[in-house]
This record gives sequence, C-alpha cells and structure tokens, in this order.
Amino acid sequence: MDKNAIIGLVLMFALIVGYSVYISPSKEELAEKQRVADSIARVEQERIIADSLIEAASKATIVENNLAKENQELDSTAKVALLREQYGYFVNAAITENNQKVIVENDKYIIAINPKGAQIESVTMKGVRTYDSLPVVLFQKDNNDNHFGFTFFSNYIAINTYDLNFSTNEQYFADTIKVKGNDSMQLAFRLYPDEVTDEKSYIEFLYTVRGDDYLTGLDISFNNTDQYINKTQTNIELHWQEQLLQQEKSRKNELMSTTIYYSDIDDVENLKEVPDKGDSVAVTTSLKWVSLKQLFFTSTIIANDKFTNGSMVAEIPQHGNDRTLKNLRTHLVLPLEGDNPTIGMNFYFGPNKYRTLKSYNIELENQIQLGGSLISWINKWIIIPIFNLLEGKGLNYGIIILILTIIIKTILFPVTYKNFISSSKMRVVKPEIDAISQKYPKPEDAMKKQQAIMMFYRKMGIKPMAGCLPLLLQMPILIAMFRFFPSAYELRQQPFLWADDLSTYDAVVSWNTHIPIISSFYGNHISLFTLLMTIATLGYTIMNNKMMSSSTGGNEQQMKMMKWMMYLMPIMFLGIFNNYSSGLSYYYLLVNLITFIQMGIFRLAVNEDKLRNKMLARQQTVSSSNTSSKWEQRLKKMQERQKMMIEERQKNQGGLPRTKQRSNTSLTKKKKR
Repeated sequence: MDKNAIIGLVLMFALIVGYSVYISPSKEELAEKQRVADSIARVEQERIIADSLIEAASKATIVENNLAKENQELDSTAKVALLREQYGYFVNAAITENNQKVIVENDKYIIAINPKGAQIESVTMKGVRTYDSLPVVLFQKDNNDNHFGFTFFSNYIAINTYDLNFSTNEQYFADTIKVKGNDSMQLAFRLYPDEVTDEKSYIEFLYTVRGDDYLTGLDISFNNTDQYINKTQTNIELHWQEQLLQQEKSRKNELMSTTIYYSDIDDVENLKEVPDKGDSVAVTTSLKWVSLKQLFFTSTIIANDKFTNGSMVAEIPQHGNDRTLKNLRTHLVLPLEGDNPTIGMNFYFGPNKYRTLKSYNIELENQIQLGGSLISWINKWIIIPIFNLLEGKGLNYGIIILILTIIIKTILFPVTYKNFISSSKMRVVKPEIDAISQKYPKPEDAMKKQQAIMMFYRKMGIKPMAGCLPLLLQMPILIAMFRFFPSAYELRQQPFLWADDLSTYDAVVSWNTHIPIISSFYGNHISLFTLLMTIATLGYTIMNNKMMSSSTGGNEQQMKMMKWMMYLMPIMFLGIFNNYSSGLSYYYLLVNLITFIQMGIFRLAVNEDKLRNKMLARQQTVSSSNTSSKWEQRLKKMQERQKMMIEERQKNQGGLPRTKQRSNTSLTKKKKR
C-alpha cells in the first residue's frame, strides 16, 4: 500500500468519526428524548386502562339491559294481564300502536282518519280561512277535550273503540287520497279479536268519502262476532265531545251561536245559546241528527235510520286557549239488531248555508237562526230566494244588498204612500183639531174630546189607524233582516267599500284600552256603517217628529216624551249594532236614505192646499147626512156602557159621586164659618 492510499484511509476514518460526533445528541437532547418516550409510554398505559374500563362498562351495560329486558317483560306481562281485564278479546288491539294517519281530500275538505279508534281525527275546510287567515278546522283531536268513539260490550266488559287500533290497507298511508267530482272512495278499518285465525270475525268501520259533497258516510258492521260480542246487546253507544274554537272576528256573536242542535220526531231543537252559561238535555225520543254548531260552520252526525235516544251538554270550559268557545258533548244510542248487524250514518262537515243544508231534506237548515214563525217565513220564502237570485248574477254582495233593499222598498211603496197621505190629512186639519181640544180642556171631558175628534176625522175622511198599517207591514221585514244578515254565510269575508267582511263589524277605528260603560255598551271600535246608519236614523226621526208635531193635537207632555223616546232609540241602536254585521247596518242605512228620497217625492207630488179643500168639501157632504159610522155607533155604546158601570158602582157603594161629596162638604164648612 503506498503512502497516498494510507493517508486517504486515515482522512476518511477521521471524517466518519467527526460526523458521528457532530450528529450525536447533547445531554439536554437526550433528556428531552427520554421525557417524550416516557410520556408515550404513559399514554399507552392509560389507553390500555381506558379500553379495559370501556370493556367492563360495556359488559355491565349488557348485564343491565338484560336485567331491564327481563323486568320489562315482567312489566309487560303484568300490563297485558291488566289490559286483558279491561279489553278482553281485544287486548292486542289496545297494545298495538300506529301513529300513521289516512289523509283523504275531496272537493270540500281534507279529512284525516286515525287507525286508532278508526276515528275521524281532523276536518279542514278547503279554500276557507278564519278571520285571522288560519285554516278553518271543524274537527281536531289534539287534546283530551276532543273525543270520538263507540262503546259495545264484550264478555260483559265495556269496550270503547277510541282506545283500539284497527287494521287497514297499508296503501292508504302512502300518499293523500284524492276524490273529485262524482267519484267516491271507500276505506275499510277492521278490528279483529285476539283469537281470530281465519280473519272472518271482525268489526269493520267502512268510510265513504264523496268527491263533490259535504257528506262522509260511515257503516259499522259486526261480522261473525257472536262469540266476542254479547248476544243480549241491543245497542251500541256513541260518545262525541269537541272543544270548538273561534273562527270569526266577533267572539261574542260566535259564542252566542255555538251550541248543539238536534232533530227529534217533532221538530228541530237546540240547547240554550247563553254566552256565559252551559246547558244540558236528555232526549228519550228518537233522533235523526245531532249538530255541533258554530256561527257559520257545523259538524253533524246523521243516522240512516235513527238514534234511539241521547243526551247533550254544552258548557263553557274552565281551561283552554284564547280561541276556545265551548265544550260540546253528546251521547247517542244506536240500535243493534239481527245477525251480523250493520249501522249506517253520515257526517256533514260544512258551512251553515241555507240552500246547501236544505238540499239534504232533513231540516238541517232549521239550525240557522232566521227568527220565529212569521219572521222565518219571510226569510225563507221572500228574502233568501231574492238574495239567491241576485247572487247568481255574480254581483258584489254590497250591490246585491242595495238591489234587495230597492226591491223591498218598491214592494212597500203603496203602503208608504198611503201612510204619507194619512199624515198629510192630519197635518192640514190641525187647526180644527186644536179648536176641539180647546173646547174640552178639562181632564174629565177626555172621552167627549176623543169622541168629537173621531167624529171630525170621519167627516174629513181620515182613518187614524191607516198610519199604523205601513209600520205593521215593515216591522216584520226589518226584524227578518235583523236575523238574516248576521247568519248569512254568503256574506262571510265578502268585502264592500271599506268593510272587508260584511258578516261582521267594519271597524275603522279600534283601541285596546277598556273604557268604563263605553267599552261595555259600545265596544272598543267604531263601525262606520253603524255610525252612518245612526246619523241617518236621527235625521229621519227629526223629520218625522216635525211632521207629527204639525199633524197632531194631542197632549203636549205625551208628545215630548214620545219625541225623546224616538231620539233615544237611534242611540241605543248605535251600541247594539256596533258589534253586528256591517251588512245589516248597511241595509238599514239604505232603508233610511231611500225613505228620505220617497218623502221628498211625496212632498212634491202632494198639494196640501188642494187636499184640505177636498177634505172640507167632503165634510159638508157628510154633515148634510145624519148617518153615523158603525165605529161611531160602537164608540157611543161603549161610552154609555162605561157610564152605566160608573153609576152602578157608585150606587153599590152607597154614596154620592166624589165631586158632589166635595161640594157638600165645602158648603158645610162655609155654614160653620
């Protein structure tokens, strides 16, 4: 090996040793490395311990779950035993749970049927909103106050279908079932006893939903259930309870109309419509239908045959939300006869529209508040037909009311004209009436004065009672309108001018502060149509009072009292009508305005000077003949009979008339003096 090779090897070795020394860690680095290694060892140890704890906890959980499962099975067994005592052959239907609902939509409403109880759970009207734009829900099972179920006896145990889960076609739950027009859809829900193996024994609820109809049918059939249903059972019972909620703006008016109506053998009856109290009734006769009625909507159950009897309760609930009106409950008995019996009924869910309800021909329309016998007759045979005829023209309902008012005032025009002529006749002869009154100033001559005035009226051709005839004819129509407009579903949420709903008040100004007396009598708002009606009524009253004062010659004190009463009535109407239908106030406003126009036309058409001359000529003609009318003869006989009765009474009392006794007493006193 030469010298250069040896030197190269030495240098390479030196470089390797130097690099090893250079890259070797210092004492501090060795200590840090040892610390990191120790930390990693500790973490690994903690992980091993944690895994051990998790494994132990998992094993403990498994043990606990096994114990809980064993306890649950014990509790379930005990629960089943208890439920079997309560539901007998139908205990499995009470245990099974199904939260799905069958949704059916027709042209009128959306109905939800719950397999639990096979009951209608909710009914939501289509295209109809509450006063505050919420959906109108007629039936809603969302709390303990709403209940619908049938009760029958199985092995002498009372079973309520409300608690039992029915079997049904799974396809019903896939999507909303839609039924339109003349189509119909049947949905079957079956309740099987636990022991059934051949599925030929069951209770079936068969619903029939029609497309363009407010009626939904329900047939309840008992198929081969003799060994599960008491053979001695002759009826089943229906329990229906509903907490009705506010739908309209005026809570007070809706509360007054919320109650139960029912049709018995003789007539349609209802529980008292008292806003702050409840009412109840037990009906022992057969019933055709029962309605849970509100102002503009109703839920009715109608028997295909009859309900044997029933009981009904309407009450103000002690709890509920701000929209709660009343709790309505009904208990109905349906006959159960023959082998494999079937009970049929229909539900009406819809508006209280007279024409719609009447179309079913079972007097459902009689639950609409149209007044007593005469008033109801006017509404049913005059007002409603005219209203429906005008409605068919597609006019705004404000225009319909205007045309209806003109038609009615035109029909009453002849009697209104006769009333004006009668008032004009009495007005032109007022000087003669005043002269007769001055001729008999004493109170004891009142009968003579009246006889003289009536004699004068006959000669002048005046019939005082003729002025009362128009009022007697108009009053039933005015009252009929008072009942028609607030209950007319057609006006619901129909706008006109500033009023957005002619079925309720048209508040142009409102406030929340309670003002004593004013808030109680008048309310917390100002209805403009009512205010205008009151102003028009006061104007008509002033005009009428002027005509009366210039045409009568009666007692001045009585006339003042009558005038104040006539002024007081419009003020009372202001408080009463402020919360009523704006359509009603609008109608009365039109009546007053048209009456003003008629009076103006009559004044231009009638020449009172000519009328007076004609009457004076008649007086001379009648005076030349001494014939008296039958009325005067009756009046004369009445006066003579009254005079004889007074004399007979005085004779029986054994004394002189009081006037003579006073005069004799005064003479005695003068002699003593």
